Amino acid sequence: MPFRYLLIPLVIGVFTAAANAGEVEYDRQSALDTSQAVIGEVVQAHTLRDINGQFFELSGLRGKPLVVNMIYTSCHHVCPTITKNLASAVDIASEALGDDTFSVITVGFDWAVDTPDRMRLYASDRRIDAPNWHFLSGDATSIEALSKDLGFLFYPSAKGFDHLTQTTVLDAEGVVYRQIYGVDVEPPSLVEPLKELVFDTPRQAGLLEHWLDTFRLFCTVYDPNSGRYKFDYSIATTIFVGILCLGAIGTFVIREWRRAQ
Repeated sequence: MPFRYLLIPLVIGVFTAAANAGEVEYDRQSALDTSQAVIGEVVQAHTLRDINGQFFELSGLRGKPLVVNMIYTSCHHVCPTITKNLASAVDIASEALGDDTFSVITVGFDWAVDTPDRMRLYASDRRIDAPNWHFLSGDATSIEALSKDLGFLFYPSAKGFDHLTQTTVLDAEGVVYRQIYGVDVEPPSLVEPLKELVFDTPRQAGLLEHWLDTFRLFCTVYDPNSGRYKFDYSIATTIFVGILCLGAIGTFVIREWRRAQ
């Protein structure tokens, strides 16, 4: 029997063993612990490539919150579903907070397969072309380093890869602020941490505009009936009445103090 025919079963056996080893090695609780352990840690300014193959510096996204989603393009169910649901939540977040208040990146972690062309096709198939959403690729070194910073573990398996369904929210300085888990990305799970970060993100606008933006964000709440965020006038009215009451009390106290002099 020719040697090449003896080699085929050996090669198949090696790949099968590797896949099985990946399944055994993956432990969801361990992956979850690793994911949670990086909260409060800085994600370094890694260099990736955009869908045009150009270098993309993550440092260029500093200054505003960043949402990071890791996928692999040969996944035909879970990853596309996560991206679809994330897109819906991002749309609601943009409506509530503004398109320019945060950025989103989707990174293909299967570096040998997830080329810029594959990431372009992946975005196109999901019909995502938002200006604040970037689809990125990397080499083995950059993907490994980024994954480590994000606390994102993935292992080869018979079905492709085993990994947490994880979406990470970074603050304006690149610090991991929140981890979101699950295929169904509920709008509040994304919008609420972004609201908290946007409150603390310095604006270039004047002081009055800053206070007006902060007031608007504070009074924008989730409406479970519509599944969207809306401006709650009752909160605004309560704040306004409270300010008037404080002003009246302050005026009374000052007047009485002057009388007592």
